[in-house]
Amino acid sequence: QVQLAESGGGLVQPGGSLRLSCAASGFSLDYYAIGWFRQAPGKEREGVSCIGSSDGRTSYADSVKGRFTISRDNAKNTVYLQMDSLKPEDTAVYYCATDASGVCSSHSFFGSWGQGTQVTVSS
Repeated sequence: QVQLAESGGGLVQPGGSLRLSCAASGFSLDYYAIGWFRQAPGKEREGVSCIGSSDGRTSYADSVKGRFTISRDNAKNTVYLQMDSLKPEDTAVYYCATDASGVCSSHSFFGSWGQGTQVTVSS
């Protein structure tokens, strides 16, 4: 089975940090670009960050630039999202997803998704 599993979410105070992981089983992430997305209740899903497969090019939503960092460890078949200086507005379920093109672009298609991990930022 091809599966993605997010982990690392939890409750954190404003200004705190969390590190999310996206681990793949049944396939290698080497081939894919990986995107992080988030969705809060009653709101549309939004793209947070993306990392390419070959060149490792990264992209970020303006709302998280300077605070979040995406990285990948192909040896561990895992992609990470380091989240620093967290704000209440970051509260959402965070998902990772794969794009078989291997490149992050405006027309990427993310065909495989994990189940999500909850991030709550509150005092």
